[in-house]
This record gives sequence, structure tokens and C-alpha cells, in this order.
Amino acid sequence: MINRLTTLYQLQLIDDQLDLLEELRGDLPLAVNDLTSQINSIKEQIDSKEKEKKESLEKRKQNDEEIERLKANLKKFKAQLYQVRNNKEYDALTKEIDHSEEGIDKCENENTALEDLAEKLKNEIKELSPQLEDKNKELKEKESELKKIIKANEREEAKLREQREKIAAQVKKNDLNTYMRIRKALGGKAVATINRGACSGCNNVVPPQRQIEIRANKRVFTCESCGRMLVSNEVATQASESL
Repeated sequence: MINRLTTLYQLQLIDDQLDLLEELRGDLPLAVNDLTSQINSIKEQIDSKEKEKKESLEKRKQNDEEIERLKANLKKFKAQLYQVRNNKEYDALTKEIDHSEEGIDKCENENTALEDLAEKLKNEIKELSPQLEDKNKELKEKESELKKIIKANEREEAKLREQREKIAAQVKKNDLNTYMRIRKALGGKAVATINRGACSGCNNVVPPQRQIEIRANKRVFTCESCGRMLVSNEVATQASESL
């Protein structure tokens, strides 16, 4: 049983060291992720505006072609006015002339609106571009800083992870599941010792009888206050010396 408890505490010691290495990175990983998200968002905005601007230019080109077609028709219809033979033909031609003029006005008004939209989008893209440059610059700096920290500790971290893998393989599946659940819920510390009659994890007093039972090293006990696994100082010492 003592080997079972020792292995659990060894796992905690290894995870403590890995957590410390993680703390050295500070908020850099979060900052890198946040900047990456911001950059992607700005890129999406720029791409969307570029697409809208392109579509407006294409629509203006279509309208220009339609205006040319309608103007040609208008010229033709006006020329035909001098050749009409009755009121019916005159009315039909004037209707076509009105229709062409309305179409031209509509296309020209739409083009004016599209031109204003294109200018607006151009200015918005112009405003976003420096933001993108600044964010990219900041991201490179954060990534470089993070890489330096990772590089400085990569050998130690690799060694610890290899140790952890070996130790975790020795822990019973139920114990490992419990350990991981407690670790996740209580900020990384799943196994605690008795320090001056109290749980080293939450500093709440452990009843004297329970302390005696824990020192017997015959089973896994948990703190009645915080739920952490509790091991004796003997187990803790043995675990530390064997790492």
C-alpha cells in the first residue's frame, strides 16, 4: 500500500514542477492566442470589405454597360419619333423613351451610391490595416518571448514529462482518475501531507485519530475539508528521495 501512496505523491511532485514551468510562461500563451484571434478577426473584416468593394466595382461596371445600352436605345427611339405614322406608335416610342431615361437615372443614382460605398470601404480598410500591422508586430514579440522561455526549459520539461508518463503508468486507473479530477478542481494540488496537524492543501485541522490512520499508510484518505488525498510525511519523504 505504501508504494501506491508513494507513487501518487511522486506524481504530484512531478506535476508541481511542470506547473512551475507553466507559470514561468505567465500569460504569454493566453496573450498569443488572444492576439491571434484579434488578427484573424481584423483579417476577416478586411477580406469582407475588400470583397464588398470588389462587388460594388463590378456592379458599377455592369451599370455603366447598361447605361450605354439604354443611351443607345434612347438615341434610336428619339430618332424614330420623326418617323411615326400615328398616335399609337408615338405613345409606344415615348413610353420606351421614358423607360430608358428612368433606367439611366436609376443606374446613375445607384452608381453614385456604389461610388460612395467603395470610398467608405476603402477608408475603413485603410483604418484597419495599421491595426493589423501593430497586432502582427505585437504577436511576433510575444511569440519570440514565449519561444525563449520554452527553449530555456524544454530539456527539463521533456525530462519531467517522460518521468510523469512512467509514474502515471504505475498509478492505479481509479486512483489516477480521482487524482486528475481533484487536480482539475483544486488548482493542480491533488495530494497533500499533514503539516502541524493540518492538511497542507487547505490548512484545515485533520482530526488526531485520522492522522494516526494516515500515518499507518494502509489506505488512501482524503481531507474532510477540501477533498484532497492525504499521505503521511513518511510517504512524502520516500517519494521525494526516490525521484
